[in-house]
Amino acid sequence: MLYYAVVFLVIALIAAVLGFGGIASSAAGIAQILFVVFLVLALAGFVASMVRRR
Repeated sequence: MLYYAVVFLVIALIAAVLGFGGIASSAAGIAQILFVVFLVLALAGFVASMVRRR
């Protein structure tokens, strides 16, 4: 998940440099969503591993 968030961030940066504002904003939005999903899944995995240990 984090890999795809970084990929979309790089795409957004390249598109912004080249002047494609619509594509850049779309890619940045997708990167933000994927990063939030990554954080939620990472937190859920951490909590699940803590509960499993007890």
